[in-house]
Amino acid sequence: MRRELCGRCAALATAARSSPCASLAAMTAPLTAPVLVVAGERLARYGFGDAHPFGPDRHAAFYREFEARGLDARVRIEETRAASVDELRSFHTPEYVAFVQQRSASGQGYLDGGDTPACRGIFESASDVVGATLLATEALMEQRARRAFIPIAGLHHASRSGAAGFCVFNDAGVAIELLRSRFGLRRIAYVDIDAHHGDGVYYAFESDPDLIFADIHEDGRHLYPGTGGEHETGLGAAAGTKLNIPLPPGAGDEDFRRHWPRVIAHLERFAPEFIILQCGADSLGGDPITHLNFTAAAHAQAALELTALAERLGHGRMLGLGGGGYHRPNLAAAWNGVVEALISAPRG
Repeated sequence: MRRELCGRCAALATAARSSPCASLAAMTAPLTAPVLVVAGERLARYGFGDAHPFGPDRHAAFYREFEARGLDARVRIEETRAASVDELRSFHTPEYVAFVQQRSASGQGYLDGGDTPACRGIFESASDVVGATLLATEALMEQRARRAFIPIAGLHHASRSGAAGFCVFNDAGVAIELLRSRFGLRRIAYVDIDAHHGDGVYYAFESDPDLIFADIHEDGRHLYPGTGGEHETGLGAAAGTKLNIPLPPGAGDEDFRRHWPRVIAHLERFAPEFIILQCGADSLGGDPITHLNFTAAAHAQAALELTALAERLGHGRMLGLGGGGYHRPNLAAAWNGVVEALISAPRG
């Protein structure tokens, strides 16, 4: 589904004014905290202006609730780092990375057919999103944290060669590639409960038998990007490693609970060495651009059960990425429910 979007982006240097994280160091829990949250002013910069659905205030909405629940005292908090050009190129083509750099410098036009504006500084802020996901991934692999969450992350529509649907760089895709090249992992699970199909991840790894993919989303016949049919189960040697579960508009928690065991069974079959959850909050009822009717309980259940699975598999590595969500109270409730699940899930 395409929308008429605001063509003028606010300057990213001032977008972070809505972030309440001015002094994260003072709020950081001891290094022994098993859950890492990557958040802060740099991460909040990723957005396309206050009038855009993906505005910088999304981070602030999450963080206000995060503090209100006292979760900031129960986790370790770190600021992001920038992903290097070489890291971006592990997933994206060199030509596309250079294109984003050029458009970011000019601040003119779009990075795709009309959804993703080329704001000045977007290269840097998008690199910070990828850097946040890589920082969390490294922390899990180096056993500096057991679980992690990043609110502004999970940009699942970006392909290897292009932007799409508000997503400039695909941080999950970069993380998957670097988990293999840098840490030697083979089987990685990517689970997506955003209302939109995670097409940028799916098609990048459609023929990869070691990327275990499961996606519950609104039926593509009713919602952008129009993909993710049940018949899309992977190609060639990867046939059967991909699970797409499209739901009709209006589907709610009961539908989620009915289908969720299929996701757990799918992952158990392949015993992944690392689990990524893209927990987009646009699948909650009342989102302005989607039509599902989940509550935050679905997101908490997904995080809790995936964390339990990671513990049963012996490694405990579970990374949550915020993804979409354009009704601010919804994303605050869903994402903080995920953080609470990561904290409360027992260690195996």
